This record gives sequence, C-alpha cells and structure tokens, in this order.
Amino acid sequence: MTELLSTTARDSLLAPLFDNGWTLIEGSDAITKTYRFDDFAGAFAWMTHAAIWAEKWNHHPEWTNAYNKVAVTLTTHDVGGLTSLDAKLARKFDSL
Repeated sequence: MTELLSTTARDSLLAPLFDNGWTLIEGSDAITKTYRFDDFAGAFAWMTHAAIWAEKWNHHPEWTNAYNKVAVTLTTHDVGGLTSLDAKLARKFDSL
C-alpha cells in the first residue's frame, strides 16, 4: 500500500516540482499545476498521453480542460494526501 510522504521525502520529492510550477493547494494535501498549450488540439493531445501513463500506473489525476489549458490536481485519496506516486506522475506529466 502507498504511504503518505514523510517530512524528509516531501522536501526532496516536492521541491523540484515547486521549482517547475507545481503548488500546494491551501487546506489540502494536494498539488496542482495548469498547463497551457497553443490550442485545444495540443491540450487534448497532452491529456491523451497523460491518461496513458495514469492508467499504466493506476493513479488518476483530477483535471479540467478549457480550450488550451489543462488544470491538474494530484493527491492519493486512499491515504488522504501526497505520496511518492503523486510526485512520480507529476514528473511524468512535466516531461510530456
């Protein structure tokens, strides 16, 4: 079973994500980032690639799409907060 990030793990795993535009959601143990693309097709193509990785790792984001923007929220509901899987998926999303 996945476990919540320890204080040490939070510092080492989340700091690079914060440097790359992710932020903590106030009042929640979750991170969020909005990706912007040239147009709707670019946003949808990114979501398709991201969905393949989310399905492969059985970890699914909360997201919304409006034209050229995709807002993503990551947390692990089963344990009530951030886990290493959230950090892993965030890094993958940033690489797409």
